[in-house]
Amino acid sequence: MSRISHFELDDSNLPAPTPEIEQERKVAIFDLLEENSFILPPKDGLAAPDGPYHVSLSIRDKRLVFDIQTEEGEKAAEFHLSLMPFRQVVKDYYQICESYFNAVKTLPPSQIETIDMARRGIHNEGSRVLQERLDGKAELDTDTARRLFTLICVLHFGG
Repeated sequence: MSRISHFELDDSNLPAPTPEIEQERKVAIFDLLEENSFILPPKDGLAAPDGPYHVSLSIRDKRLVFDIQTEEGEKAAEFHLSLMPFRQVVKDYYQICESYFNAVKTLPPSQIETIDMARRGIHNEGSRVLQERLDGKAELDTDTARRLFTLICVLHFGG
């Protein structure tokens, strides 16, 4: 029950994504909904509402906003996180993704593999930052954090 059953990315005010970014978004949402772990810990001595949860991710007033509701539509939590801790890792991730997308078109597999390993390393760093920023607010497993980091990158793309 401690999982995300529905996910919405509010990118309504952002420019249209590139085909590569749109593909990353679709895969991340699909994978997130297939398997994830998302636990809201007790707050102020009160148990968190039971999941599964509907999660909406957006950028408002230059802050990353997680809006979490129960299956019944009741507010379970809302987190507003500074974007500053994510800026450098998102920038690095986009640069390495651009290199990767270009490499796939022209370079041999051994060079593509090297770039992909670097891309995964930066992606892991981004998911670690997300887990740190959500400490005490929500508990995520590594795969869930990785998928959510990808979706944060999608929002940064236009933000």
